[in-house]
Amino acid sequence: MPSTSLNGQPGVTTWFASPAGRVLLDGEDAMLQRTLAERPSPPWLWLGPVPRPELDAACGRGLGLWHGRDGWEGAVRCGLALPFPSATMGVVILQHVVRAGGEDDGLLEEAARVLEPGGRLWLFTLNPLSPYRWRWRGQGLRAGEPLGWRRRLRRAGLEPEPVSQGIGPQWKLEASDVLQSGPGLRAAYALRAEKRVAALTPLPAARLALPRGLPAA
Repeated sequence: MPSTSLNGQPGVTTWFASPAGRVLLDGEDAMLQRTLAERPSPPWLWLGPVPRPELDAACGRGLGLWHGRDGWEGAVRCGLALPFPSATMGVVILQHVVRAGGEDDGLLEEAARVLEPGGRLWLFTLNPLSPYRWRWRGQGLRAGEPLGWRRRLRRAGLEPEPVSQGIGPQWKLEASDVLQSGPGLRAAYALRAEKRVAALTPLPAARLALPRGLPAA
């Protein structure tokens, strides 16, 4: 069973609702909305740290939930176990809602479960090398390297892309919605992963053994 703790980060909601956190989310939100609108997908699921405005209709059908006191809140209220059938979402967005540096992969596993084969997951996390880390210092937040995240995504049954993409400001309180190759010094970075289903390997055809002395047809 998934853990009842969403991310184990007590300051997550408070900091992301602050001016420094809001600037980071604004840039990520703009990039994600643009991406969803450019490539409408089957239903998407967006899990974020704080409430956010409704998306434009051009983004297609989807559901946005945010991190509350006891679970997810929004149009649906639930705990970590998501109340959606398996393989029903084309895109799942985990925006700063999975704890970095931990072994609790319950939410990653839930995201993999609801993704349809070929579906894509976006995972956003803080960059430990960014000067922006001084803005979340002392807030109970954690940041991790991309390599560790890729291991966790694979463990959850997803195939991550080899290069993460930096986003957000480096230090100034200015929203940035442009992705760059590699985290660099940006405040956060995104990892994309795909749900792949192993193809069934056809069994070799059994050769018919004929009794000796009988001609083959």
